[in-house]
Amino acid sequence: MTKEELQTIVLRLLGNIAPEADLAHLNPTVNLRDQLDIDSMDFLNFVIALDKEFHVAVPETAYSQIATLQGCVTYLAQRLEG
Repeated sequence: MTKEELQTIVLRLLGNIAPEADLAHLNPTVNLRDQLDIDSMDFLNFVIALDKEFHVAVPETAYSQIATLQGCVTYLAQRLEG
């Protein structure tokens, strides 16, 4: 799966968590919670959605790695390679 495909899916999952967000204008290097104004429970729901979609567990210690769109896509790409 390419990074572009991963990003498309991640954006869809984020849209489910924050349907009012303008995902087309997300800055890929800025914290998602800040940009989307989501709380910790919404972020946890996002992590659960990633696990369900990609079958990739994201431990709490890795939350900082998936805090941005770019970081999330990179994290998933690395986990899905093997």
